[in-house]
Amino acid sequence: MFATLSDRLADTFKNLRGKGRLSEADIDATAREIRIALLEADVALPVVKEFVAAVKERARGEEVSGALNPAQQVVKIVHEELVGILGGETRRLRYAKTGPTVIMLAGLQGAGKTTLAAKLALWLKEQGKTPILVACDLQRPNAVNQLQVNGERVGVPVFAPEPGNGVGDPVSVARASIEEAKRKLHDVVIVDTAGRLGVDAELMQQAADIRDAVQPDEVLFVVDAMIGQDAVTTAQAFLEGVGYDAVVLTKLDGDARGGAALSIASITGRPVMFASNGEKLTDFDLFHPDRMASRILDMGDVLTLIEQAEKAFDAEQAMKAADKLSGKGGEFTLVDFLEQMQQVRKLGSMSKIMGMLPGMGQFRDQLENFDEREIDRIQAIIYSMTPAERENPKMIDGSRRQRIAKGCGRTVTDVNQLVDRFFEARKMMTQLARGGGMPGMPGMPGMPGMGGGKGRKPKQQQKKGKGGKRVSGNPAKAAQEKEAAKEKAAAGGNPFGNPGAEPVDYEKAAAELNLPKDFSKFLK
Repeated sequence: MFATLSDRLADTFKNLRGKGRLSEADIDATAREIRIALLEADVALPVVKEFVAAVKERARGEEVSGALNPAQQVVKIVHEELVGILGGETRRLRYAKTGPTVIMLAGLQGAGKTTLAAKLALWLKEQGKTPILVACDLQRPNAVNQLQVNGERVGVPVFAPEPGNGVGDPVSVARASIEEAKRKLHDVVIVDTAGRLGVDAELMQQAADIRDAVQPDEVLFVVDAMIGQDAVTTAQAFLEGVGYDAVVLTKLDGDARGGAALSIASITGRPVMFASNGEKLTDFDLFHPDRMASRILDMGDVLTLIEQAEKAFDAEQAMKAADKLSGKGGEFTLVDFLEQMQQVRKLGSMSKIMGMLPGMGQFRDQLENFDEREIDRIQAIIYSMTPAERENPKMIDGSRRQRIAKGCGRTVTDVNQLVDRFFEARKMMTQLARGGGMPGMPGMPGMPGMGGGKGRKPKQQQKKGKGGKRVSGNPAKAAQEKEAAKEKAAAGGNPFGNPGAEPVDYEKAAAELNLPKDFSKFLK
């Protein structure tokens, strides 16, 4: 969503690199580029003015003029200001001290409230809560049925006494849901309300009546992040007509410019609490302003990636794979490789995973063109192998590769590439697991451009003399080493030289040095 903004900001900061100090002209040019980037991203004009003014003021201050790297300091300032307009700190749900916590969802039709209600219920369930969904959208056709289907998918009960489709009173349903939750011991009530195609008095009044009937602990305004400037207008209208405590952004995975996300918190004064960034019911989490700012500036979002990995990965399976790679639990096989690949798939698309890594903005085109079906093809090839072949890929000869290719509908070349890549990947991962470092990094043996690798003449080896000892290839130096060896031999191997023809009397030496009794044994 923030691709255009990220690219413009990256180009802006690129122009600052290598400068020992920033002039007024540099600061003005940078501020102008940031202003254009934000306006192109559909950020509200008042927010842009405030943001650029704050950046310029701080860029002219001591924190930049006295910095060793002014360009990095400007990036730091922009990051902190982005965090500020996105809401500052992460806003978390407030739970009721007594009775069930009531969460009311409001917003326009098409914003994704009904789907988001199920996503929120699943998220709360993972937090150890026992939520119940309430169908108060009795206007939109099949809205009640949609909520029931989504509730069944996430394993959360739905309170729907009215069929909907224009039949029933949403206020009485909302009021009755609180008693139902108390009776069945649900600790969170999620009320899904009706939306309209535009802001109108009837919508506002109905939402206000439901709010008064259930006295919600949290009123969340659900807004489509793809509608641009109109999102801010709608948010302001709902704030004045109904009031809400926080914002939930949906469709953050879309290809819109993302200005709504950067504008709403600053204009309404209400923080963004949750964000939905996909169609799956699991594509939902808390909104972290600092992490979003890092994504916009192409600094990645490694913390979110780690959190998602902790949820998706089987810790015991991962530990077994790590033991095999470090040589403690047998050999890493294609079976282990397939299991790890299936766990990675639980995180979502590869392009989304790679996009969370720092600096991947420069590879955006490659990530967008990545064929997710390639993973399915790899799985098909591995499944076409026999259990013995998966456990011992070295036994896969030419005839076996032909049989595997026919079995999965791929070519022999595809099978060859998979097997070859597996051996290369296993070698690299084993080296990393055993602390050998990454192949191709400076100081490692057998690397291109480094000692012992291709592209550079290997360092001349020293000759070996008698006993396997190394001898210099330089004749003069070799003669010196030979003479030193003779002197060492004459000294009887004593590093302090030859003390005399007679052997050392350590007892006498200890007595002369006035050392403690029996200390002489340490001199031998």
